[in-house]
Amino acid sequence: MKIQENISLKAFNTFGIDVKAKFFAEVESKNDIIEALTFAKTAKKPILILGGGSNVLFTSDLDALVLKVNIRGIEPISQDKDKVILAAGAGEMWHDFVLYSIENNLSGIENLSLIPGTVGAAPMQNIGAYGVEIKAVFHSLEAIKICSGRTQIFLPADVNFGYRESVFKKSLKGKYIIYKVNFNLSTSHVPNISYGDIQKVLKEMNQAKPTAKNISDAVINIRQSKLPDPKTVGNAGSFFKNPVVPVEVYKKLKQAYPTLPGYPSDASQIKIPAAYLIENVGWKGKKLGKVGVHDKQPLVLVNYGGGKGNDILELSRKIQLDVQTKFNISLEREVNLINDKSLIYP
Repeated sequence: MKIQENISLKAFNTFGIDVKAKFFAEVESKNDIIEALTFAKTAKKPILILGGGSNVLFTSDLDALVLKVNIRGIEPISQDKDKVILAAGAGEMWHDFVLYSIENNLSGIENLSLIPGTVGAAPMQNIGAYGVEIKAVFHSLEAIKICSGRTQIFLPADVNFGYRESVFKKSLKGKYIIYKVNFNLSTSHVPNISYGDIQKVLKEMNQAKPTAKNISDAVINIRQSKLPDPKTVGNAGSFFKNPVVPVEVYKKLKQAYPTLPGYPSDASQIKIPAAYLIENVGWKGKKLGKVGVHDKQPLVLVNYGGGKGNDILELSRKIQLDVQTKFNISLEREVNLINDKSLIYP
């Protein structure tokens, strides 16, 4: 493992924000992680863990050790007639892992195709799309505690999954480095096609009895038609969470705004598409200097080139204010804001 100094992080975040890290290293094993932790403690520097850089917004240079997790490897660790427990290194790209599962006739995550980022970030964020969340297939994960260097196994009850969150975004934020994640995948395919435009696209594909690959292809088709490619336009996917409100609040809003969509979150709450709210306060397709809101998917904030993290942050705050003013709904960021103040010392 090589520790480099004064490295630009522009190539390591999908917004393409050009900030520098005082120290930077790519870790490819548990031993690399332990070595990096020792260095950070000796240098008295905080640590930032980077996966694919697809859910972060940098707003300043970092006087820290940034660790890019590149731990790879995919293998079955248990198998029976109905399911396989498939283990993956935290540095595996998520979409590659999805494709691997499909190629090996395993299902359960095909609806999560083309989501950017790495396997290690998936349970932290409880990533989800088209009616499926990681918590439905999560078996366990292995992580190293930053303060002690000890290995710990987390089971589903330990992770405390919520909507686009987990214990690693709350009480354990910045305290562990995930290096392996294990998933319960099925050897028999039960399609989940009730959410969004999947049924419509499958019909256009003439797939009446869709396989896992058919569903993956449909999801890829939908995502590519709506979302900008970070390789060409800087973005981090959905910038805001879809707000969840009590049923009574939704009913009152529906009276005032008859076209307001809503989907049951549970028996007492309704999830409202943030994209609808953003579009209806006039931000869809608008630009603010070198940054703006995507013209096809208002949930996506974009960097057109040369924009700074604080430009994106200011744009997001203006959107939040307008939504709050019109709908009395608070939009919460899904993207993690990163600066020196947000980092934790080992």
